[in-house]
Amino acid sequence: MTSTLHEQDIRPPEPISVLAPNGSLQPGMQLEETPELLLEMYRWMTFGRIFDTRLIHLQRQGRLCTYAPVAGQEAAQIGCGLALQQDDWLFSSYRDGLASIVHGLPPEYVPLFFRGHPKAGAIPADVNVFGLQIGIAEQIPHAVGVAWGMKLRRAKTATLAMFGDGATSEGAFHEGTNFAGVFKAPVVLVCQNNGWAISVPRSRQTASETLAQKAVAYGIAGRLVDGNDVLAMYREARAALERARSGQGPTLIEAVTYRFGPHSTADDPQRYQPAGELTEWQDQRDPITRLRICLEREQLWDQTRQKALEEELREYIARSISNALTEEIPAPESMFEQVYAEPTPILQQQRQELLDHLKATQRGVTFP
Repeated sequence: MTSTLHEQDIRPPEPISVLAPNGSLQPGMQLEETPELLLEMYRWMTFGRIFDTRLIHLQRQGRLCTYAPVAGQEAAQIGCGLALQQDDWLFSSYRDGLASIVHGLPPEYVPLFFRGHPKAGAIPADVNVFGLQIGIAEQIPHAVGVAWGMKLRRAKTATLAMFGDGATSEGAFHEGTNFAGVFKAPVVLVCQNNGWAISVPRSRQTASETLAQKAVAYGIAGRLVDGNDVLAMYREARAALERARSGQGPTLIEAVTYRFGPHSTADDPQRYQPAGELTEWQDQRDPITRLRICLEREQLWDQTRQKALEEELREYIARSISNALTEEIPAPESMFEQVYAEPTPILQQQRQELLDHLKATQRGVTFP
């Protein structure tokens, strides 16, 4: 059964998978990755789960603003992050901080972002990551535009954009994907289909049997992948990036996955998710458990290594988060700085209005 969706046959295949949910190799599949790469994947996935848990705790303590958890989607993000070359560019959404870290973003930038700190937007010059995007699907045209620019410059690089299933209902998805197809931009579009766009289920998002088959309408390659299988995600993302760099055009990858937490820390998924759905994914399709079983079978992992890794990562994460929490929050009026080379009269007026409001608030004066 072909796993590429063509015009002649758009019936959805089963998602591409290397590792079965129980950690065994799928029939006909072999381990192609080196032990070093397998261990790196597992290290990053474990980092992601611990990092995610810590950020949720910080938000509950009031030390972060609203946070979008990543638990359950580690395989998709790690697979894509490791498939990128250093010169490639990553365009990610608010939930994709883990992929950004894998591609070189210092970990402290994620909690800085969710503190609303302006430093989170000052990405280091040697890190090819655009800032986390809040606007749904807005990073897709950006990724396509940069990819097209690379093509015009004859650069052998590619871009990769990550987004959720809800983004496929946005105009920016259509505009960006259509442009990518017409101009054969070297871009890979990765849709992490976690089944829910906040409380909107996949079944209400589109009548298409898969999101990957939408690639047919744009004349580009479409791949349906098990998003909880890090090996499948890595192989498919790497192959798509190689095709993009070689001038074969864009690819739309649908990563079928599931978020183990809420849409954000302001959400209560128990109000809309069917009973037992989350438990089934956690018990039977956890991406970290799947890879760990594989490593244990290959005699690359045991409980002693697991304990040592978790201790090491907790110390590293604590240092990274400490760096973010010790950054002083700028004064509110600083939001008007670095907007224009010279402040406009309206900008100056708005700044003064804010200062007057803050002074009045301190005196106990309220505004309607």
